[in-house]
Amino acid sequence: MTFVTHTSATDVFDPEDHNKVVDSAATSVLVIDPGWMDIGMKRTIAVCVVLLATVVTAAAESPVAIVEDVQGKVTGAEFMDYLTPKMVIKLGANSSIVISYLKSCRREKIDGIGTVIIGTDESLVHLASVKDEKTECDASHAHATTQETSEVAATVVRSIAKNDIAIKPQLTLYGASPLVQVTGRGTLLVERLDVPGERLQIDLDGKQTKGKFYDFVVANKALSPGGIYSAKFRSSRIVFQIDARARPGTTPIVGRLVRMD
Repeated sequence: MTFVTHTSATDVFDPEDHNKVVDSAATSVLVIDPGWMDIGMKRTIAVCVVLLATVVTAAAESPVAIVEDVQGKVTGAEFMDYLTPKMVIKLGANSSIVISYLKSCRREKIDGIGTVIIGTDESLVHLASVKDEKTECDASHAHATTQETSEVAATVVRSIAKNDIAIKPQLTLYGASPLVQVTGRGTLLVERLDVPGERLQIDLDGKQTKGKFYDFVVANKALSPGGIYSAKFRSSRIVFQIDARARPGTTPIVGRLVRMD
């Protein structure tokens, strides 16, 4: 048996066809002489490789950027779309798009006719012009709130109630008007932890932007710079801090994004 390296994101291992590689997301494939395998073993290996392909594909499709603005004729992306690596966006004449990367905190404004290929930390741009800047954002929160982070947040809130520990935020926002990703209907509860009394209960009807973004800017709301807050929506919860220098209103999205889905 041997190991072969394969770079395609769409190859699948086929043990019934002389171990040919045809459509699998795995980057390495174990090639085995079919002469000593029975049918059951071949099927087992095929199932395992397909499952591995599914896992790798899902990981590869995690969002790396978000579209902040679109002007003119742009195909392949819309306002507030999440973007994944290798996505291709095309711009027509007198068109522009603003893309912000979740981990690198890079914000790009791309203008004019051209093609954009999404990377992990920045875009590959052909023909169009690019103006980029480094914005303030918390790269540790590039992924959405998970069950684990929600449990940690719940523990922090309970401990505060008992005066057991100092407050340790899981996320820092650099804009005082958060953009909260909450899909569908429900109640979004935002409560200040370091100073009692500030509490917002927001009833959502599912008509948020794109069906999942509640924007404090649109609602003309803002939180207090320097404050530490808990946000809860259904089973998701997170503890975050507003940077002391944060200002209200429209600021770069990645610096004020709270992903709770």
